Amino acid sequence: MRTSVARRSRIRASRMLGFHPARTIFVGFLATGLIGTFLLMLPIARVGEGGATPLEAVFTAVSALCVTGLITVDTPTHWTGFGHTVILLLIQVGGFGVMTFASVVGIAVLRRLSYRSTLTTATEAKSLGLDEVRSLVFGIVRISLAVEAVVAAVLTVWFMIRYGKPLGEAVWIGVFHAVSSFNNAGFSLFSDNMISYVADPVVGLSMCAAIILGGLGFPVIIQLRKHVRNPRLWTMNTRLVLSGTALLIIAGTIFITALEWSNPRTFGGLDWPAKLLAGFFQSVQTRTAGFNSIDIGAMESATWLGMDVLMFIGGGPAGTAGGIKITTFAVLLFIILSEIRGEGAVNIFGKRLSRAVHRQAISVALLAVAVVVISTLALILMTDFSLDRVLFEVISAFATVGLSTGITAQLPAAGQLILVALMFIGRVGPITFASALALRGRGRTYELPKERPIIG
Repeated sequence: MRTSVARRSRIRASRMLGFHPARTIFVGFLATGLIGTFLLMLPIARVGEGGATPLEAVFTAVSALCVTGLITVDTPTHWTGFGHTVILLLIQVGGFGVMTFASVVGIAVLRRLSYRSTLTTATEAKSLGLDEVRSLVFGIVRISLAVEAVVAAVLTVWFMIRYGKPLGEAVWIGVFHAVSSFNNAGFSLFSDNMISYVADPVVGLSMCAAIILGGLGFPVIIQLRKHVRNPRLWTMNTRLVLSGTALLIIAGTIFITALEWSNPRTFGGLDWPAKLLAGFFQSVQTRTAGFNSIDIGAMESATWLGMDVLMFIGGGPAGTAGGIKITTFAVLLFIILSEIRGEGAVNIFGKRLSRAVHRQAISVALLAVAVVVISTLALILMTDFSLDRVLFEVISAFATVGLSTGITAQLPAAGQLILVALMFIGRVGPITFASALALRGRGRTYELPKERPIIG
């Protein structure tokens, strides 16, 4: 009851202020992407003479801002230290959320958070209470920086001790990959991504830990910090995300390892501990992280299909992960099970699911499927690549994963722009994107006569 009242008050307030939070989020991401594109086009951002082309700059900027990791140029050799810094900042801003980051800056400069900013930040962070936004914003910042600092320290020390890197280089490698990992970005300072470290458990597991935490979503992390020892106080969202994450990572590890175990181009040349580590690492990456410790383009087609499903589902809501989200998939699964059983209500973990959530989950899933199908068809018509490769690339872009079969840089300019649009839509969310473009400003004040078509 309290939640619905707060939600109605938020809607009334947004109408009185004459703006739509979804449009503000849309414009915020768009403006930040344009700024990043401009900075990457500067000659100082690119190795060699002259600046990057507009397509190279916009693709990289959007991929970093949308924490995807797809690239059309080699990150370590194409961009200078300035370019790498711009990419890192875009990743951090994209992981925080543009509106959340803007709120942090606003609070730091003005020492207050305007009501309009509060509404928009609440929408982006999926916060239910306006009075909680300020603490939520600072909680997101503290958690992000703390996890990134720990992982950066581990990687820095390890690269110094194990690989003999100088202190400055080791620190930069540690910080860059810690930020990229926690924000599920997938950008790497190594030309082969993480293939050289496929059998290194310290590098692999520390990065996976950051990726998993970032993929849980900030609401889940904040609640675990408060009630980690008292599961009875966990919300339905937290329970769904934790159980779904564990099941999908385990299932993905078994699936990928089993199918690639004897593939000479991927796991075949590894010993069994390295195979298990590689399988676990790649399973975690499908949760929208995008690093790869083996050649994705050399994997079996059946493995790609399974990874398509995992990427499409994604991670937890209101975090750094993409996809339709674990909660959406879980809600759809429970709706189907309840319908099969003939139950009138959908019950999850001893609680009844709101019917409004039914509509939201179905809308998100169908919009996502439509976007993926249309984009896949468009790329197939303009290229000669096979369906399995194109579908993998499209889902990777839409789910802001960043894994690639190796065809991204070979796509024509129009195809790369399609991936740019997919990354943008995937990051802001299908519903937010559609709401930002909607012409209707208010709902109907009346209801039409009810009728039921035959289903199935």
